Amino acid sequence: MGRLLDSCDTTVSASYRLFGLFDMTMGAETFDAAADMTNWLLPGPGLVYLQVPDQVGRTVIRLESWSTPPVLPPGEWAGREEVEVELPEGELGLQTVDGGLVPVPLVLPSPGTYRMRWQWVFNPDAGPFTSPLEGHSEVLAKQSGHEAALRGEDQFCLVQIWRAAA
Repeated sequence: MGRLLDSCDTTVSASYRLFGLFDMTMGAETFDAAADMTNWLLPGPGLVYLQVPDQVGRTVIRLESWSTPPVLPPGEWAGREEVEVELPEGELGLQTVDGGLVPVPLVLPSPGTYRMRWQWVFNPDAGPFTSPLEGHSEVLAKQSGHEAALRGEDQFCLVQIWRAAA
């Protein structure tokens, strides 16, 4: 079982239905041009963007660094995806188109290749929220049980990060 090494909580306002987690050395990179827009996560060199519904104003994010893959957290989630990303420096920041790049104080063990598990829920007292994915426009289900983590915002996102197997 993995051990939690570090964590931090922050809030971000998505712009253009996106926000991203970046290695701070990457500059103004973007996700791969061939990224599958039917997936929630859009990876690129040293970064991952999450697509969010137009109706999401603010997202509470909990970032966690783990020694090995953590067990799945309890409760129902609106979505879950995993991706592998090379982080050349391992110093992370959150990026939005309108807000720029803001450093986050999450400590990773070292630079390298990491797995990231992203999970999210939407506020059951807000919305309705519609899918931002290409070719989809359905109303998304809202799960209860995460109200404390939402802190009144539109979305809560848990990002768990651990070194990828060599």
